[in-house]
Amino acid sequence: MPSDGEIRAQLREFGAATLGESGARTMAPRIAPAWPGARLAAPAFPVQCTAGDNLAIHVAAARAPAGSVLVVDVGELADYGYWGEVLTTAAQARGIQGLVIDGGVRDIEALQRLGFAVFASTIALRGATKDKVGAVEVPIRCGGAPVSPGDWVVGDADGVAVVPGERRDEVLAAAAARTEKEAGLFDALRTGDTSTLELLSLDPSVVRVGDTG
Repeated sequence: MPSDGEIRAQLREFGAATLGESGARTMAPRIAPAWPGARLAAPAFPVQCTAGDNLAIHVAAARAPAGSVLVVDVGELADYGYWGEVLTTAAQARGIQGLVIDGGVRDIEALQRLGFAVFASTIALRGATKDKVGAVEVPIRCGGAPVSPGDWVVGDADGVAVVPGERRDEVLAAAAARTEKEAGLFDALRTGDTSTLELLSLDPSVVRVGDTG
């Protein structure tokens, strides 16, 4: 049985794009790094907020286990600053690895300076309330993708992928096979003697070629 550290290293090496092509769920493109170079691979700690309120996020930051990533659904009101430097400082002190949120964050320079990996759908100044109902450690949807406790979340420059916990080994095996296959494609393409049309068995006859004569 691989350790969490070994799983984390494998997932980071494959990256979100390869995992997304290997059976992982992909979040919508609006979920993007809040700062250049943000990366994470960690078990999900899902959070459900009332729209416009971040009390459940504060609860999650106090209860999530070290090594996890908070994955947050804020409902239909994305344009609030649900997360910033204060929550980042609290989360880092407890060993939380990052945040994925289908909503707004702020204090971006501080997040980058602290090296806290954040993936969000927008940047927003307006603060959220802190007194509405919510839930933690329950199944949610974030960026259009289902996320449950036990899933793993991988984020990098390409976006965010969710590896279902019950299919983790299957996805890792498929990602390893895809990576090996692509290595062969790269080697063949670098010779200059072939193209992606031949290597991928594509049919170019359906593409019209203009008259250049």
